[in-house]
Amino acid sequence: FVNNPTYYGICSDLRGIVKLAHRNGMQVVVDEAHGTHLSFSDRLPVSAMEAGADMASVSMHKSGGSLTQSAFLLVGGANPIEGSGSDADSVSGLDAKSTVPQDENRAPSIDPAYVRQIINLTQTTSGSYLFLSSLDLSRKRLALHGKELFDKVIDMAEYAREEINSIGGYYAIGSELIDGNEIYDFDKTKLVIHTLPVGLAGIEVYDLLRDEYDIQMEFGDFGNCLAYLSVGDRVREVERLVGALSEIRRRFGKDPIVSLPNNYIAPVVVLSPQEAFYADAEHVAFEKTVGRIAAESIMCYPPGIPVLAPGEKITEEVLEYLRYAQEKGCQITGAEDASLSTLKVVRERTGY
Repeated sequence: FVNNPTYYGICSDLRGIVKLAHRNGMQVVVDEAHGTHLSFSDRLPVSAMEAGADMASVSMHKSGGSLTQSAFLLVGGANPIEGSGSDADSVSGLDAKSTVPQDENRAPSIDPAYVRQIINLTQTTSGSYLFLSSLDLSRKRLALHGKELFDKVIDMAEYAREEINSIGGYYAIGSELIDGNEIYDFDKTKLVIHTLPVGLAGIEVYDLLRDEYDIQMEFGDFGNCLAYLSVGDRVREVERLVGALSEIRRRFGKDPIVSLPNNYIAPVVVLSPQEAFYADAEHVAFEKTVGRIAAESIMCYPPGIPVLAPGEKITEEVLEYLRYAQEKGCQITGAEDASLSTLKVVRERTGY
């Protein structure tokens, strides 16, 4: 199971991963929620189907133009059709590039009929025709005009990066970060703006853009603010964003932030999530929970990745992260006590 690309547009060596998995008899499923558009420009990273993945879930509502909650599950074929990228069963004609995975790198194919049978066990029998219609309309638009649409989006994003970097202080990241290793490729449609050099956390810039300038960004974290450019955006919106960022630096800028809590905290797992979730639990004052075992999930949203999950040991590093997130106005969800005055932990007993 591979998540590619990330929320920030960072991509892995998907072809290499698929080839290695297939050589070892494994099938590859890709969470391509943020990569619906990858097939529609040679200037974008390779898509899951082009890389030879066996299945991929794509959130059409994110960058494909369909209604929120709608998505496709693509199933790769055993013998890709020449020139189509892959015969993705769910979306005929969706892939626009011509790169074809080699058959020798494919694992035994997944039968689309079997996939439908499994899905029928869990999905509703009263599907939304609004969602289905929006998926079909979006699919048709991408099949006919996808390359033209996303070439314009890429051009807008590149223009935005150039303008934002000329303001001073901000850093809009781009393809220069590609190193062929940890950052194997980068989705140029993602506008990721590093804000710490202007003395503001990403979430602070996010809030200022929304509250002071009526500009809704995708999300902000400790160090970055992300704009999701789409086929519906125009250059005038980009210029408005650039102007607002320049004014924010002038009005609210401070000394550069040089120290932040670690964005990634390696979890210390003591119990399984199931054991911790169903265990006898109690609420303990926030500052007194170091060393205790969490009985609830706590996450900053978006993107909603848990900072703490049931069964993990609470460390001072975790508390520092949550304090900073609260201070900067991040939306923290999952905790029974929304104020975080207390945390729900497993009641102590002999054995751990």
